[in-house]
Amino acid sequence: MKKTKRIKKERSRRGIYILPNIITSLNLFCGFYAVIASIDGKFIAASIAIIIGVLFDIMDGKIARATNTTSKFGIEYDSLADLISFGLAPGIMIYLWALRPLGRIGWLAAFLFLACGALRLARFNSQVGTVSSDHFVGLPIPAGAGMSATTVLFCHKFGPAVKMNPIFILILLYILSFLMVSTIRYNSFKKPELFKKMNFNVLVAIILILIFIAAQPAIALFILGLAYVISGPFNTLRKQKIIKRKTSGTGELDEHSSSSI
Repeated sequence: MKKTKRIKKERSRRGIYILPNIITSLNLFCGFYAVIASIDGKFIAASIAIIIGVLFDIMDGKIARATNTTSKFGIEYDSLADLISFGLAPGIMIYLWALRPLGRIGWLAAFLFLACGALRLARFNSQVGTVSSDHFVGLPIPAGAGMSATTVLFCHKFGPAVKMNPIFILILLYILSFLMVSTIRYNSFKKPELFKKMNFNVLVAIILILIFIAAQPAIALFILGLAYVISGPFNTLRKQKIIKRKTSGTGELDEHSSSSI
């Protein structure tokens, strides 16, 4: 009787471990499809596939933590899937969409994005358990890929009215690459307090944002992606200003105390 119960527990445990890995596989599938769609010139479909892959990437981590099924295998598999979906796929998509006229400079920028994404993932894996999960060190690679995808959707939303200059896309790709390997901190939104302390006004704001996304997905997702990308450098500069004010304030107090003596 005990043996059968133990076997059932092991089977259910294996099933739980399979679940997050299936979600990761769906993320990998989205990345592979985005590459195929980009080669066929279907850049809107490729962008949507990358964004869906971002959602799957968020889900597999949440499910693994909720079911207590995080493992070394899952972390490595997730990183490999992320490299395809959020490194290779956006790089190929952006190159074929906008950077091809630039020739070698264009595909080297796409390769730089892929390389920085790989470095970002390697650093993240090496810091698991040693760095607080409240923030990310450097721009997460799904955010960089999402910004690339939403840029494509944003430009196609307005059609010929908005013709992006390849140089602008090149600069955007370089900025995203730099932010991924930087030490700038980004909010991970993993704090449970963010959900426990949510008040009525925040709930209304979230509902309005969801309505905005449903009404104008291309514009809304582009604005949200841009806001998150900018939030890292903005918070870093704000913290530096606060530290300077505190240090200058203590310096003034020390001078005042010494002069009074």
